[in-house]
Amino acid sequence: MKLVTATNIHIRKATPADVPRLREMIEASVRGLQIENYSPAQIEGALKSVYGVDSQLIADGTYLVAEFSESEGRVAIVGCGGWSKRKTLYGGDQYAGREDSLLDPAWDAAKIRAFFVHPKWARRGIGGLILEACENAAREAGFTRLEMGATLSGVAFYRAKGYAAVENQEVPLGNGEALPIVKMAKEFKSEVRMQKSE
Repeated sequence: MKLVTATNIHIRKATPADVPRLREMIEASVRGLQIENYSPAQIEGALKSVYGVDSQLIADGTYLVAEFSESEGRVAIVGCGGWSKRKTLYGGDQYAGREDSLLDPAWDAAKIRAFFVHPKWARRGIGGLILEACENAAREAGFTRLEMGATLSGVAFYRAKGYAAVENQEVPLGNGEALPIVKMAKEFKSEVRMQKSE
């Protein structure tokens, strides 16, 4: 399968106007790509109580969408993901365990948040493009570490991008189920140290 390139996928900041299309794309992503790792009851419970659009990320300007220009001038959102300077590790607007206080880049890790790719566009490099943009923005904001709550279906992707598993967690869902996730972390290599070693 051919990898997408920056020439045919456009990455931009999400806006409030994107929310209806983002909701549709996130639901398609979860139903299409997580079925091998989670039961139907876990998926339905997570869609109702955890997964979803985080409007705080959009307001902060740290949530990105990947667009593909279709025929007749239509543009499809084929992926999304973001990073956060706030304490919430995961969860959309409907998630009860949110904590929106700001992080301190000197001590805290920025959060990688809410990555979803449409099933028809999976494994074509879109997640990597968004992740690279998020990591660069977090670094520019002064953060030296990143962490996330990765779904089981995302663990291999993040491990390949340099993230290490820190802890297995279970997120209680509103329907009595629990969603296993993996807290993962990554530290930026010091460019000063790299230059000295060359």
